[in-house]
Amino acid sequence: MFNMDVLTSYSFLIVGSGTFLLAAIAGAVGCITVLKGQSLIGDAIGHAAFPGIVLSFMLFLQREPVLLTLGAVVSGTTAFMLIQVIKENSKLELDAILAVTLSSFFGVGMVLKSHIQGNSAYKDAAQSGLSSYIFGQAAYIMKDDVKLILYIGIPTLILLILFYKEIKLFLFDEIYARTIGIKTVLLYGIILVMTMGIIAAGLKLVGAILISSLLIMPAITALQWSEKFSKVLIIAGVTGGISALIGTYISTVYDGMSTGAAIILVMGSLAVISLVIGPHGMISNIKMRRREGND
Repeated sequence: MFNMDVLTSYSFLIVGSGTFLLAAIAGAVGCITVLKGQSLIGDAIGHAAFPGIVLSFMLFLQREPVLLTLGAVVSGTTAFMLIQVIKENSKLELDAILAVTLSSFFGVGMVLKSHIQGNSAYKDAAQSGLSSYIFGQAAYIMKDDVKLILYIGIPTLILLILFYKEIKLFLFDEIYARTIGIKTVLLYGIILVMTMGIIAAGLKLVGAILISSLLIMPAITALQWSEKFSKVLIIAGVTGGISALIGTYISTVYDGMSTGAAIILVMGSLAVISLVIGPHGMISNIKMRRREGND
């Protein structure tokens, strides 16, 4: 039964506002990497950000969200640059490069985390919360975490709006974009900044394991309902935001339910439904092929 009291509770308002903002912006930004055919880069960067978090803790001996986020950004950016270098100078396919980078960086993060556990050099620093960056712990986000999401999310949204036309042209015809003088290197950098910012802000909510779902699933859902880029961005953002609110509500009502996992479950359900019944989904494609066969 629907519980109105949950919607007005302090914990729901804090967690719901943080997850809504992050998921809505992540949904829109994720459309860029999905349409560019590089959706798994978000997964690789998300995993690669974890060792940066642990290294930041080892350097500063505190779990200050800003410091840990900076560590995640540095580590994730390093991984992205490494992916591009390997891609340009080897014969490996992108999926193989992503798999190697993802597993290597995440493995380093786990080794470092194991190193500091029980190490006397870090006994005076609280390190229990570091595990939340692996699987996420959205139910325990605080006002400072919501502020961090705002500080990262709003500039990200502004960048998307300011460079909307350039990004649109870059996605659908990169060669033409270069021909008319658009600096594609700059756009790659802007897309990296937006993606990395969302990943860094979202690690505490859904963790390194599930962070890519925030970027991919709303985009997949949106693409089943429209082919117009502006509408896809809006639908993806709305899908992400609504999924976050529903997932947060479910996890608040049912004790023991992980907020991040609940949000991803709702996103996944919407994506599957859209893949089946959407205007560009499976049923529509089957009907279209039948009509073409009859003709």
